[in-house]
Amino acid sequence: MEAQSMWERMLAGEPYVADDPDLARASARAHRLTHRLNTMDPTQHEAVRAVLVELLGAFGDGSEIRPPLHCDYGFRTTIGARTFVNWGFVLVDVARVRIGDDVQIGPGVQILTATHPLEPEPRRQKWEASQPVTIGDNVWLGGGVIVNPGVGIGADTVVGAGSVVTRDLPSGVVAVGSPARVIREL
Repeated sequence: MEAQSMWERMLAGEPYVADDPDLARASARAHRLTHRLNTMDPTQHEAVRAVLVELLGAFGDGSEIRPPLHCDYGFRTTIGARTFVNWGFVLVDVARVRIGDDVQIGPGVQILTATHPLEPEPRRQKWEASQPVTIGDNVWLGGGVIVNPGVGIGADTVVGAGSVVTRDLPSGVVAVGSPARVIREL
């Protein structure tokens, strides 16, 4: 049996070495596209949208991302229809990121999928892993929210500004804090 490439390992959600040449090429593509996006005239809506369609795995009708945007790969992220993303969005999209329809994402939000070993030697050898993130329909992530690897946020949920989401949140709640805790149902 042939050994899996780091690319195949990453796509399968298995541990991989982060500085693999195939991964570096895919990341360089995303960096070129985000650089183009981040230096465009933001009033050129059709041109901005064309770059986002090329960069992302899917970009829904009526959605908008205000630059700057930073991501690892781009194609690992799908964004539904009518979603609005404010400035300074960071996507560490090593694993899949699925963002639903009608989502509101405040400025400076980070969605993180990469994980690192706790033991020092594997970290020194640049081993990583990842866990997917799912954001349901009609979610509002306030400014500066951080969503950690492996988290799912249910539909119609609001996450208060500056919160750190470390575990799944159900649908139809308000959650705040670090770590984010449900404070009320909607």
